[in-house]
Order: sequence, then structure tokens, then C-alpha cells
Amino acid sequence: MTFHNPEYLLFLLVLIPIIFWYVWEMQKSDASLQISSHQDLKQYSKTLKIRLRHLPFALRVLSITFIIIAIARPQKSDSWKTENTEGIDIMMALDISGSMELPDFKPNRLEAAKALGIEFIKSRPNDNMGLVVFAGESFTQCPLTTDHAVLINLFNAVTFGMIEDGTAIGLGLANAVARIKDGPAKSKVIILLTDGSNNRGDITPTTAGEIAQTFGVRVYTIGVGSHGEIRVPYQTPLGTRYQMVDSTFDEEPLKEIAQMTGGVYFRATDNNTLRTIYQQIDELEKSKIRVREFSKKEEAYHIFALLALVFLALEILLRNTVLKSNP
Repeated sequence: MTFHNPEYLLFLLVLIPIIFWYVWEMQKSDASLQISSHQDLKQYSKTLKIRLRHLPFALRVLSITFIIIAIARPQKSDSWKTENTEGIDIMMALDISGSMELPDFKPNRLEAAKALGIEFIKSRPNDNMGLVVFAGESFTQCPLTTDHAVLINLFNAVTFGMIEDGTAIGLGLANAVARIKDGPAKSKVIILLTDGSNNRGDITPTTAGEIAQTFGVRVYTIGVGSHGEIRVPYQTPLGTRYQMVDSTFDEEPLKEIAQMTGGVYFRATDNNTLRTIYQQIDELEKSKIRVREFSKKEEAYHIFALLALVFLALEILLRNTVLKSNP
């Protein structure tokens, strides 16, 4: 049991002078009578009134005690608990450029990456995880957190057009490294998912990979897109027409990043292969992180307030019945 306002318990010290005052007054009020012998008084037993004469004061002290405790707001609660659990720090870096709208994944590359990324998040409840998005620029959508409900909501909120179009892979990776390098876990991993070649930003993918290597961050790179050309529908005044779009991109920087940081490069050509890739990454080596848990507090002051009321009522009852003073 804990107290929300423990400083009020200091008022219990007031009871000390009250008790001393009562004892002092009782000694002063004792009457004396000189008799030759008290042998004959032994046959008379003490009356109930005499036996209970100190009870009202004791009840009053108890009432004051429980009132003070109630004011201090006692609360029932499990104590804070810190546990060591198996987990790693994972920062996901997601490409949200315009080409992620291509339909070779269902319904498109970005929505497939989001849905399967959320599946991956749910499969690793003990990890610190976060999300960085990038296109022509990069920003942190969610910093490292163990609150995966918040992360999933922010993941769902990702959409096209959030930032200027383009593909700044190096900038996105560098941003992810900056966010994860000071994380609590020993093992730090970035999952970089993109479908294009770097064409924006001041940091090249290789330079960003070297930064990750410096901080001991392992990078798993995922190239998204089917091989060859994609048949893409578009609307015209004459109805739906199709055009062929080349799906190839430069995979070498992604392979180089994975190799220099101790990660692996994967190529995802559809939803199923992307799901399989996430399952393979799910088998990463785990290290211990600390998770602090707590339970909801429950107010308990009403119990002590009720006890104070009961003792006060008993005192009043005794003073007006059994211990009532004669007029």
C-alpha cells in the first residue's frame, strides 16, 4: 500500500500530546478518601461504567488516526517491476516515393509494405521499434518505443505525398542510424525497404552504410519490385489504358550496405516473398532489454474513512448511553 499524500501522516504526531494531556487530566481528577481498612471493599466489583471509562477516549484517538490516514489517500497497488526481456532495437526505414504506388504488389507496393511491416511489429512484442520514412527527404515518423499500438497507428498513417518526391536512400538510412544508435539494446538493426535508386539527398547510400557500420548497426536491405516491366493501368477519356513501366533499379548499393554492416540483402517481388523476408528477419539474434511494468492504482481511503466514522459513532453512543454522566 502506498500513499498519494504521505506528508499528511505527520499529523499523527499530534496524537502524542493529546494522549499525554488525557493521562495528566485523569491523574488530576482522581479523588482520595481516607479509610481505616479497604478489606471490606474487595467484595464490591467494578461497575461496567468504571471498566469502560477510558474506551471513549480510545475510540476518539482511533477516529482521528483513521481520518488522518484517509486524508493521506492510501492506494492499493502492485509495486513497479523492472524485468529483463529478450529483444532488440529495430528501426524501420520505409520508402514512400511515388514509385511505391506501382501495383505489382497488392494493392500497391507501399500498402503491402505497411501491412506486412505491421505483421512483423506484432510478432516481436519485446522489441524497441521505430519508423523513419523517406522520399526526396526523410523524417522520423515514430522514435524507438515499446508501445507498439502507437507505432502501428503511425505506420497506418503513412501515405504518399507526405514529403517531397524522390528517393533519398542515404538520407533515410542516416536518419535511422541517428535514431537508433543510442538505443538501450546491445543488438541494433535497421530494416531498409526501397524500390528505387538513390537520386536525392546529400548523403550517398554507401556513406550512410559506413555510418551504420561505425555505430555497430546491422542493416537488412529489402529491394521491392518485380523483375522486368510492369503493366500499369491509367485512365483516359476513352477508358482504362495500360503502359509498361520498367521495374529495375540499382541493387548494388543495397547489397553493399548489407554486406558492410553484417546484414543481408533481400529482393521482394510480391507480397508472399516480402512476408517470407520479414519472417527470416524475425529470426535475428536477440539481446536483453529492460521493460518497466506497473499496475493501476486503486484508492483505499474510503475504508479508513468508514472506520473513523464507526469509531466516532461508537464513542457518541457510549457517552450517551452506558457512560452518560449523571446530571
